[in-house]
Amino acid sequence: MSKPGGDKPDELEGTEAPFVSHLIELRDRLIRAVLAIGVAFALLAFWPGPSGLYDLLAAPLVAHLPKGATLIATNVISPILVPLKITLMAAFMLALPVVLYQVWAFVAPGLYSHEKKMVLPLVISSTMLFVVGVAFCYFLVIPGMSKFIQAFAPTSITAAPDIEQYFGFVLTLFLVFGIAFEVPIAVIVLVRIGVVTIDQLKKARGYFIVGAFIVAAVVTPPDVISQLALAIPMCILYELGIVAARIFAQQTQAPGAEAQAGDKSAG
Repeated sequence: MSKPGGDKPDELEGTEAPFVSHLIELRDRLIRAVLAIGVAFALLAFWPGPSGLYDLLAAPLVAHLPKGATLIATNVISPILVPLKITLMAAFMLALPVVLYQVWAFVAPGLYSHEKKMVLPLVISSTMLFVVGVAFCYFLVIPGMSKFIQAFAPTSITAAPDIEQYFGFVLTLFLVFGIAFEVPIAVIVLVRIGVVTIDQLKKARGYFIVGAFIVAAVVTPPDVISQLALAIPMCILYELGIVAARIFAQQTQAPGAEAQAGDKSAG
């Protein structure tokens, strides 16, 4: 004779196995991502080396410092710790395609077969947009901001920024611009999973523009150059995201979906 509620343990056992397998897969994906970052870190540690990467990162600011001025280290271990942090950041960017692929590969089993073919393009485009955002910040925003600050600095002040503060400041800007340039990917994903429609995105265009300028005013330094350099690209990328979302929706549409939609409308 079966006990009351005797089926519940079997039901729990059936749900435990998939959950554990997902955790194991997540662990494996994380390990592969960390290994990719570790390999990239080892390569960058030999060439160009932590000091070389630091000099490269400091170049946009040093170029606009007063003649003879240099960056300083107020912490005893900063001359060693900061270059290592910069190397780790560069390693993450170098391994970013692998990291993003592991993320998409973990999500892929929940996608339809006609959607899985767009995983690789999304990984490539996500990586490229993040790198473009960081490069945009490095080559345009930081030099323009440094020139703007030095132009308004009193002549009696000799600028000598601390390397640790400068690194934290630049890392924040890199992350902000790298994530901001992912706007098209965010738009595509939101449209594809059905959170919003393309028509709703078009109607919300004005709200996004206002929001972009508010975000730029909050997360960037208090100078007009940095704020415009973040807000304007975000607005442009928002429009590109709407166009890309329409194309992506057509490319990932299930086979026969158009015919079914036509039959429903005819009915």
